[in-house]
Formats: sequence, C-alpha cells, structure tokens
Amino acid sequence: MNTTSFHSDPPPLPPSRIQRKLVVEVVEARNILPKDGQGSSSAYVVVDFDAQKKRTSTKFRDLNPIWNEMLDFAVSDPKNMDYDELDVEVYNDKRFGNGGGRKNHFLGRVKIYGSQFSRRGEEGLVYFPLEKKSVFSWIRGEIGLKIYYYDEITDEGGRQQHPPPQEANEHQQQQHQQQQQQFPPPPQQMQNLPPEKPNVVVVEEGRVYESAQGHEDMCRSYPETHQQPPVVIVEESPQQQVMQRPNDNHLPRPPSPPPPPSHQSAGGVHYYPPEVRKMQVGRPPGGDRIRVTKRANGDYSPRVINSKIGGGETTVEKKTHHPYNLVEPMQYLFVRIVKARGLAFNESAYVKVRTSNHFVRSKPAVNRPGESVDSPDWNQVFALGHNRSDSAVTGSTLEISAWDASSESFLGGVCFDLSEVPVRDPPDSPLAPQWYRLEGSGVDQNSGRVSGDIQLSVWIGTQVDEAFPEAWSSDAPHVAHTRSKVYNSPKLWYLRVTVLEAQDLHIAPNLPPLTAPEVRVKAQLGFQSARTRRGSMNNHSGSFHWHEDMIFVAGEPLEDCLVLMVEDRTTKEATLLGHAMIPVSSIEQRNDERFVPSKWHTLEGEGGGTYCGRISLRLCLEGGYHVLEEAAHVCSDFRPTAKQLWKPPIGILELGILGARGLLPMKAKNGGKGSTDAYCVAKYGKKWVRTRTITDSFDPRWHEQYTWQVYDPCTVLTVGVFDNWRMFSDVSDDRPDTRIGKIRIRVSTLESNKVYTNSYPLLVLLPSGLKKMGEIEVAVRFACPSLLPDVCAAYGQPLLPRMHYLRPLGVAQQDALRGAATKMVAAWLARAEPPLGPEVVRYMLDADSHAWSMRKSKANWYRIVGVLAWAVGLAKWLDNIRRWRNPVTTVLVHILYLVLVWYPDLVVPTAFLYVVMIGVWYYRFRPKIPAGMDIRLSQAETVDPDELDEEFDTIPSSRRPEVIRARYDRLRILAVRVQTILGDFAAQGERIQALVSWRDPRATKLFIAICLAITIVLYAVPAKMVAVALGFYYLRHPMFRDTMPTASLNFFRRLPSLSDRLI
Repeated sequence: MNTTSFHSDPPPLPPSRIQRKLVVEVVEARNILPKDGQGSSSAYVVVDFDAQKKRTSTKFRDLNPIWNEMLDFAVSDPKNMDYDELDVEVYNDKRFGNGGGRKNHFLGRVKIYGSQFSRRGEEGLVYFPLEKKSVFSWIRGEIGLKIYYYDEITDEGGRQQHPPPQEANEHQQQQHQQQQQQFPPPPQQMQNLPPEKPNVVVVEEGRVYESAQGHEDMCRSYPETHQQPPVVIVEESPQQQVMQRPNDNHLPRPPSPPPPPSHQSAGGVHYYPPEVRKMQVGRPPGGDRIRVTKRANGDYSPRVINSKIGGGETTVEKKTHHPYNLVEPMQYLFVRIVKARGLAFNESAYVKVRTSNHFVRSKPAVNRPGESVDSPDWNQVFALGHNRSDSAVTGSTLEISAWDASSESFLGGVCFDLSEVPVRDPPDSPLAPQWYRLEGSGVDQNSGRVSGDIQLSVWIGTQVDEAFPEAWSSDAPHVAHTRSKVYNSPKLWYLRVTVLEAQDLHIAPNLPPLTAPEVRVKAQLGFQSARTRRGSMNNHSGSFHWHEDMIFVAGEPLEDCLVLMVEDRTTKEATLLGHAMIPVSSIEQRNDERFVPSKWHTLEGEGGGTYCGRISLRLCLEGGYHVLEEAAHVCSDFRPTAKQLWKPPIGILELGILGARGLLPMKAKNGGKGSTDAYCVAKYGKKWVRTRTITDSFDPRWHEQYTWQVYDPCTVLTVGVFDNWRMFSDVSDDRPDTRIGKIRIRVSTLESNKVYTNSYPLLVLLPSGLKKMGEIEVAVRFACPSLLPDVCAAYGQPLLPRMHYLRPLGVAQQDALRGAATKMVAAWLARAEPPLGPEVVRYMLDADSHAWSMRKSKANWYRIVGVLAWAVGLAKWLDNIRRWRNPVTTVLVHILYLVLVWYPDLVVPTAFLYVVMIGVWYYRFRPKIPAGMDIRLSQAETVDPDELDEEFDTIPSSRRPEVIRARYDRLRILAVRVQTILGDFAAQGERIQALVSWRDPRATKLFIAICLAITIVLYAVPAKMVAVALGFYYLRHPMFRDTMPTASLNFFRRLPSLSDRLI
C-alpha cells in the first residue's frame, strides 16, 4: 500500500515585487569597417538602456564577429517602457590595433525604441543597419540582435524557497556534487563570480516559473547550441493574479518541487574578466536612479509601430510586390450573383450564401413587367472575410442556394471547394461569370422542384479589388452607410459684384425738407447677403452712385440667381424701389485683373413687369483666387479656381489607413453593452476619402490606401475618426456622427520617398477636459524626386495665387467668405451616398478655429515667448561674457571681436557660417516622425474647467447672468494687463521722439551736444579704433563696473512721454 506524506502549509511569504527584465542578445555583426590599421577590426558592443551600460567581449580581428552573448537590464518603469531608448554602439578595441590610439574607434550605432521590444517567446533575430554618429562618420555593416522582455517576481528579503521533499533534496545534492567534481571551475573564475542572488519567480503569459538556482548573470557567452536554465512550472494562474501591485505583501505560491538535473556542461559557460564586468553596473549601490522622461507628451506622443509594409525593415523578404504596399492585404471571398434561368415556379427568388463562418442572403429579385418569373436578376456582390490557409486545412466549402421568398421552398444549389477557388490580383481583368446547373436531392430532381441554371463567379481577392467598395462586406453589413467612398468638393468661385450707379429710381416725394434719401443696394446669393453703404445722390440727374464691391461664394453647377434689391431706408421701414435677378451662369469669368465692362440691368417692381429704373453693375466670377474653405495655417490646397492657372504636380501623397487601437465605447447597444462603429475620413485638397465602417469593434482594421496629387509641399493632410450613428437612425431622425479625434500631417515635414508607419493618439477636448479616445495607425509616403527643381522652386513662389496680392481681400471679409464656403461644401457632401454629415465637414475643416478661447490665447502667448527665447538666450550669453563668468570664453570673444573689427569683410560670411553650423548641429535632433497634436503647446493639460466651459459656450451665451458677469470681469482684468503693456511700448517710442522734439528743452540740448561731440570724435578718430574702444568698454571686467544703471539709460528714462496727457 502506497502512502503519501502531506506537508503543512508554508508560512506567509515576505513582501514581493514584480520586476521587468529586458534581455538584449547580441548575436553577430556583418561587414563592419576595418579600423585597426591592418585591414580588420577587433569589435565589441556597448549597450545602454535606462542609465545602465553593459558591454560584450572583444572579438579579435574579425570583420564578421559572432558574440551570442546576452545582456540583461532592469526596467525601472514598465508602464513607460515604450518611450525608452536602447542605444547599441559598436567599437574597435584599441588594445588590439596597430599603434594603439587615444580612444576606441567608433564602428556604428543603432537606436531602438521600447515600442519595438517583444515579449519573450515572440522575439526574432533582426539585423539593423549600423548608423552614423555624425555627418562625417564613415560607417557600414549591420548587427543582428534579439530583444525581448519578461516579468519576474522577486522576494525582497532574499528568503530561501520552501524545502522540497527529503528524497528529492538528497538526490539534487548528490548530482550537484558530481557535477562539481567532474567540472571544477577555475580558481580565478570562482573569485570573479557575482554574489548569490535571491531566488526569483518568472512571470510570463499567465504562468509562474521558479528558477532552480539563484538568478544567474545573463551577460555571458554561450555556444549556439546552448540550453536555457532548467525551470519547473509551479502554478497555472490567471493573468489578474499575477499582475499585482508592488505593495501587495502576500502573494500565494505553492512550494516548488526539486528542479530536474541539468545536462549542460560547465565548459560551455564563459565568465567575463573583472574589467569587463565593471561596465555592467546598473546603478550605484544604495541609491535610486533618477529617470529623465524622453518624450515630452508622454502617452500623447506619436510613436513608430512595427510593420512589414511599405518596404520597411523586415527580417523576411517579401516574395510578392503589391502596388498598394502601404497597407496589409486582407483576403476576401468574393461571390457575384448575376442572374438565373429556368427556375421552378416561384414568386420572388433570393439566394443564400453560406460558408463555415458566414451566412448571408441576397435581396429578393425584382421581376420586370412582361418578364418571366423563372429568370430573376440580382447582380449583387458579397465580400466575405476569408483565410486561405485555414480553408485549405479544414477543407471548407461554399454553398450557394436559391429559395422562394414567399414559401421558403428550395429551388436548387451549387457547392464549391474553397481550396480550388481562383485567386485574382489586380490589374487582372474581372473574372467572367459562368452558368452552373442547380442541383438538389434526388427527390427534388425527380419532382421538378429543382431546375434551371444560375450565373455567378467566385474568386478570392483583397480590399484592392474594384468590386470591394460596392460589395456587401461581412465586417460592414449596413451597406448604405458603411461603404468606402471618395468625394470631391464642389468647384467654388468668388463672385465680385461692383455696384456703380442707379438711375430713374422712384423716390417718395413726401420727404422732409433738406433731407436726402438714403438709398442702399442689397445683394443676395443663396444664404449669403450683403448691403452697400449709403449712395451719394447727383442733384442734377437724380442718379445715385456707390462704386462699391461685394464678394460672394458661388459653387458649380452655378444654378443660383443673384438677386439685387434697391431699398430706400430713409424712414424706419425700408421701402423696396426695385429688384433684378441675374443667373450666375450668365456672368463672365476672368482669370486675371483685366477690365470687365459694366452693364445696365433693369429694375422691376414687386409684381414684376413694371419698370422701376435701372442699375449699372460690373459682375465677374473670379477664377484667379483660391477660395479658402479651411483655416490658412492648415490649408491643404492653394490652387486657384481656374484650371488654366494650375501648375503641374510635384509629387504624389500616399496614405495607408491601417486601423485604430483602444477606441472607447461611443454608444450602448443590446441592453447597455458598449460599442463603437468607427470609420475614418481623410481630406487633402479637393479630394475627400471615407473608409468603410467596421461595426462593433474597439480595434478596427481598415487597411485602405489612397493617393493625392501634391501641387505644393507646404500643405496639411487631415485624418479624422468618427463613430457612425446615421446607419442606425431614420431619415427623419438624422443623428450626427460623433467625433473620436483627428490628426494633421504637414507634407513638407515628410522626407521624399520614405514610408512613415506611426501610431497617433486621438485626442478630443471635451467640456470635462482632455480625453484620449484611442490611437490611429497610418502609413504615409510623399513620393517625389528628391531636390527636384520644381520642388525647390515651390519654396520661392507666393503661397497664394497672384490675384490675392494684386487685389487683396480684407481679414474680416476672408473670414466671412470662409464661413460661407464651409457651409457650401458641407451641403454638397451631405447630398452624397453615404453622406458626410455637416458635423464631420466642419470638424475636418476647423470651422470653429477662430472662436474665442482663453486656452488658445495662453497658448499663443507662450508661442511668442518661445519665438523670443533665442533673443533672451543671446542676451544672457552676452551678459555672462561681459561679467566674466568664464574668463577663457570672454578672452576668446575679445580676440574674435578684434579680428572682425580689423577685417569687417569677414562679418557677414562669419554670421552665415555660424548659421550653417547651427543647422548642421541641430540635424542630430531633427524629428524622426511627423509630429502629432501637442497637448502642452495647446495648453490642454492645465486648462481651467471654467475656461473650457467658456470655450464651448455658444454665441450668444447660454450661461447664467452671474457666470457671464464673472467672465466679463476676468476678461477686463486681462485687458488691463494688455493695456498696460501697450502703454509701456507707446511710452518708449514717445521718449525716442522727445529727443529732438524740444518737449524737454534741457534734455534736447544735452542730446544735441552729445551728438555733436560724437560727430567730431568720429571724424577725427578712425572707425576701427572707436569700435574697439566701445567693444572693450562693454566687455570690461566687473571690477570696473558700477551696480547702478548707466547714465545713458537714466537719461532715456527721464525723457517725457505723452502718458501724463491722458485723461
């Protein structure tokens, strides 16, 4: 009889904590540069992560060194690990070179962000090309790395694990003694071993592992056929039990069984010498490390995502090259149902399509009058999500059957083996539909209930297929409002109406004496209206003159009419003197500033037909202007309206909308379950694109690619994400779509022919504050020849068309015209199918960007401070020079000043050389990815709730009177500060004018005498001597200075201003 001994429960564990480890496996390098003077290099690698620096061993004279060494690092902040940087640098060891040297030669570097790290078990060998440290470095080759991380739970007290059973413990000790007798370590290596570390428990993928011995130093070399240290699975636990907070003092853990014997020989372990292990010190003992945040916006900054699209760096070379290479291909099973013939008797036939994962049905066939019911016509396409590898393994089939809609009787069907369905890749021609015989059971065939043929085609394609936009998609079942579409904005014109003169007006005769009539002209085009000022009357002819321009926005197809009304507003009630209606399509178009002759138009009465005078107008549609429908600082197109004035494009902008991650629930469906039906809208120039709507998904994947022609690189691409509400609402209940967020990408910040695959946060400013709604992943590329003459010439051309400078528009007039253009574009796109709602268009065009906001005022103020920061820095540097804070620098400035004074021809070249050096220096800190929304620049982090409520308030205000009074008082306080600053600026200018205005006679006499003395000195003394004297006087030592203000500054401050004359 076998008995099993039970052990008592272990005592409570001491406090434990979760530590994340990062492992960098340096495998090998290829084709590195020889730097030892003998045609080779003795390379070693230094890895720096999170203020921890470690290095590998040196490989003697090898241009393709192989290390196979593992370096481990402690991650101090796992939550922000995506924003940490891993620096890998390769050096040539000078000790093995010819003649040595003062420092080790640099062989290349690699910088990797934390977002590229993989979890243990998912890592792979990746070869990174070695990069330069500076512009003048000569680097070549690549380095192969494996980078992964894992979490472990360590006991803070270093407590021993619970003892295993006695038999297993004795067996373990015997094996350990045998291994030590067979493979004794060298004495020197025994002395260099690190101190024993506490036992660790490795946490990964919901499992807990305990190491057999103390946590070994992972920074050691091993052969390629190495074995990992033996581990024993202790507990299968859910993830929420493993990821506990660091302050949890009790972590349940059963006793660990004895580890299995290790078969790894000690000869395969190589320890570092002491001088190498000195570089592996992670942090000073007894102190915590101060961590510096590398990303300014934290979780709100864009980041690079790993992707194999766009020709990026991948470990596996692509076998096929797809023209849409910015997005990943998504396979779909396309089924085109065309029509049928010879069906059994039915009233209205429809088709069912069934696979192992999908079941859809077509719309019922509509029989035309006079046609037979046995030949229905559907002409419908279905796109079903498909995985070709899974279907090949499981042997899935496709069933297509015809049914009677009234009686649900079976009319026949066809089956296909999905493993034999052809694959179609554009630009292949569409697959031709074929006739297939409808089949059924033997009983159905004999009874005649199954007969006829069906015409269809089946193929496997991707989202690039031309049938995909109009197909019924399995991930977007609401076809009417979920299809991907491309829209074009209407062609907009500026309509210039010049009112010159009006004659034969019927003025009321009963006017008071000495009262001139107040006659005005009102013009109206659609929802736009404008009124002239009061006309001047000619007493001899009785005509009225204005010579005033009014500008409207007109959109093609130019179906509206311009209505002009002449009104007499002498009394309180306006009297209509006559009106005229002019079709916009009959107005002349012009592309330049050429003269357009005026025309007389007859004025009619209210009933029509009655002659009420005539009016002289000069009308023209301006084609030389660009109609602004978006804010000027985020404009995506500057071309004029007239196509004859367009210049050829300079490149192509390609956008791949990959998907979104972590979207928040935007609506509640099915009893309160959160849901999001997201789609994406992108706008550049006149072209708008809309992706399909992915229903009920917080991580939608679109993988759609679009292109635009670029005419000006200094333009902005706008991409927005919205939640679809219209597909669930009725026509009467037109509920607007909800905004999720948007990003802007300036084309000029993109390098030519480079693919940027990044993830941007979707930020929305709500009345409750800033909120992150998720992230959007996009791939963008600006394809154009580098430094093409047309691209370089675009930077020297005017931003707006020529007419904006010949006959400029006022600021207020531009704002009014922009609002009208935005409303016209929104109305045009709302008539499309599926429609783009006005809320979507206004959000994409930044229609509310000019609204008052205290937050934006603060942001603009800090922007001005940032612009002037260089001047403040220069002033501080000069002050430090003149105060001799660094004597060596001050002496060098003296020498440089003497050289420039004695050789004044070198001043301008030296200044430009300095600018060149600054530009080259800042090349190291250039942005690597296009910037996203900056929350700190926008002052969105520290905004006051009351200021946000004021920003979202309507005009006129809808708040309580006491709230409006408090905001008005706050605005008055701010205005007082602005008023004081403006007064100070005016006072300084008035003091300069007072130098020669004799408002202070004594001050003016002193100033004139000083100027006369300076004139005599400058005539008598050479200019170089004067410049040297002034410079040395300014840079004199502090011991020769006085702490009080200078006499010249005191003299200027005593000059009078006009402030004392203000009431």
